[in-house]
Amino acid sequence: MNFSELVNKNKQTLARLHESPRLLLHRRDGEDLVLTTAARAEQDQTVVSAATRMLAAMARREPGSMELLLDILPDAFPWVSFLPEPDLHAFAVELVDTMRAADSLGNSASVAQLLIAWQHTAEVHSDPELLAALTRDHGEDYGPVPDPRGAA
Repeated sequence: MNFSELVNKNKQTLARLHESPRLLLHRRDGEDLVLTTAARAEQDQTVVSAATRMLAAMARREPGSMELLLDILPDAFPWVSFLPEPDLHAFAVELVDTMRAADSLGNSASVAQLLIAWQHTAEVHSDPELLAALTRDHGEDYGPVPDPRGAA
């Protein structure tokens, strides 16, 4: 629905939350919004947190669990099939660690960014021409890149 419906007909719009757990509000001048109840948002966070803690505990404690995680990753993320074996292992470790850290903050933005970055890595590996262009020697090395945070 349009955001203006929430503004102009707020009681009717909010009543729709009883029919659906979330409302997608389209905005003309900005990013769309998702409206839900605080209880539903808390439930969602509880489920994500529980799944994260179980995955992290399994990956760290059970013998052979990392192998199991490596086996199931292609089901969850089919693009991992393009990653070389060492990168697949690095992705698995980084995913579990980042999920655990993000859960401790209650903010999943770092997990989403991690998934996007690794998916782009898989895209590079899936294209032999692109991989060759990005990994070949380009000649002169101009040295380390300065940290942009140090620039005024």
